[in-house]
Amino acid sequence: MRYSHSEGVAMLVTAAVTLGAGVEWGISTGVGVSLALHLYRTSRPHSAEVGRIPSTEHFRNVHRHAVETDTRVVILRIDESLYFANVRYLEDLVTEVVGRASPPQDLVLACQAVNIIDATALESLETLNRRLVERGIRMHLAEVKGPVMDRLRTTALCSELSGQIFLSLNDAWVALHGRMPAPLSSPSRHVPHDQAS
Repeated sequence: MRYSHSEGVAMLVTAAVTLGAGVEWGISTGVGVSLALHLYRTSRPHSAEVGRIPSTEHFRNVHRHAVETDTRVVILRIDESLYFANVRYLEDLVTEVVGRASPPQDLVLACQAVNIIDATALESLETLNRRLVERGIRMHLAEVKGPVMDRLRTTALCSELSGQIFLSLNDAWVALHGRMPAPLSSPSRHVPHDQAS
């Protein structure tokens, strides 16, 4: 219970139903509660604004570590696959970032933990890209896994993306840190061919 309160409650509920209504009802309840917990957790995935640890190529949470940051470049790490249950959370998160008193010129979505982008999430990313363009902000992706990149290449997002797709966060940092933005009407794109990670 101390390690995970929600899982402890789920086990207690499952045990109580099993004792009161039988094994079949207990199993059904356990499966239902587990699915509900999964949807709840992934609907609000852990996310972090990250910066670079000085003199390294490592990026960590700006609230946990002493890192280099740039007000013009915000890097958001999303620690969950993107799908219908959490796209609203992503939209709200991006809206909060670009609504700052000094909004960034570049927004990088760090995708190393993203294993799946479903159709709803893809549509949300395309919408976010268009909204950011209207505000003069470029949207970039970084560390996209090979299988995810294979699917993205077949969509309009890659061709319409206002920014670039970087192989690593360090590549994004080196390219964007301190750079004056080019006109959004003619963005330069870098989609690495080696996306096997």
